[in-house]
Amino acid sequence: MPLDRPSLLSLAQRLRTLRESHWPGAALTQAAIANALSSEERLSPATVSSWESSNSPKLPPRSRLTAYARFFATRRSVETDPPRLLPLTELSDEERDAFTALETELLALRDGVRRHPVREAVALRRSWYFSDSGPVTLICAQLPESETGSLADPNDPNYTELLSYADLDALVELHGHIRAENSTMGVFFKLWSNVVPDNLSGHVVLLGGIAWNDMTQRLSDMTSQPVRQIEDPEIPTGEIFVVERDGAEERFLPEWAEDGKTLIEDVGLLVRTPNPINSNRSLTICNGVHSRGVLGAVRALTDARLRDSNEQYIAENFADPSNFAILMRVPVMAGQAMTPDFRAPGCVRFRWPEA
Repeated sequence: MPLDRPSLLSLAQRLRTLRESHWPGAALTQAAIANALSSEERLSPATVSSWESSNSPKLPPRSRLTAYARFFATRRSVETDPPRLLPLTELSDEERDAFTALETELLALRDGVRRHPVREAVALRRSWYFSDSGPVTLICAQLPESETGSLADPNDPNYTELLSYADLDALVELHGHIRAENSTMGVFFKLWSNVVPDNLSGHVVLLGGIAWNDMTQRLSDMTSQPVRQIEDPEIPTGEIFVVERDGAEERFLPEWAEDGKTLIEDVGLLVRTPNPINSNRSLTICNGVHSRGVLGAVRALTDARLRDSNEQYIAENFADPSNFAILMRVPVMAGQAMTPDFRAPGCVRFRWPEA
């Protein structure tokens, strides 16, 4: 996502100045800041360092800048060992005024980073275009034998390999789109059971959930994104998504018509993150509770009518569009999965990071 570099450097310098000289003699380290702010959500010293970088700073989430303002609003933050982040309710009237002024300043600096025309820049942004040499491998779920017919048997004279693949709608949609976007790059698809190590070192796209694609579980566990997929006895037809928030597990379920049999809304998951096998390439997960959710996650960035708007949503809401997750509603009309519109009220059920 394009950012205004001078404004980003100004924000980084301000954060560095706060740490080094806001309170002379305090000798605050990046680790001390990270430890204090971790009282609400874990933060590493490396992330604090990336926000302060004088060469290539990263953009902090708004919530972290609010925490910075709270921390530096009162010297009581550094009067304990180690320093701590005081609750807003414990600040005096004078300290609360200092908090408000500093929060306003830091958020204004952040807004300045993103004030340049995003719409024009995002028109050039295409999530499925890769500027390197690739390759791209789509790793697909494999139907169990109980779900396939005789033509999926290699011993049948009319054997058709694709009849062993789950989520064929999503595979055809996405493979064609990636090939069109990257005409000179190798774009392949494989069943997870046929994957070899070399297939995992390029750009990897996982289609489908944990029940029929073991690779989805294995690679998801190697990423930092917080969405998990689990079995739930209430939904025997698929696996649901869960997120741990504030010490409680939040569940994301599909919706059914009054007959209890007709699916009217699925849940889709779109994840883009560095490939844990080769950080120079990407890992993308297009998943769902059911196959309609998988297709919805795919079409969110392939449908010509909505992909530009959804790309813009990603650019506007994630400081790093190479590392995010979106759980979305996928409406089902007359049996067909509709393309999610990220800007529609209630479409995005959860996003990470939650800046």
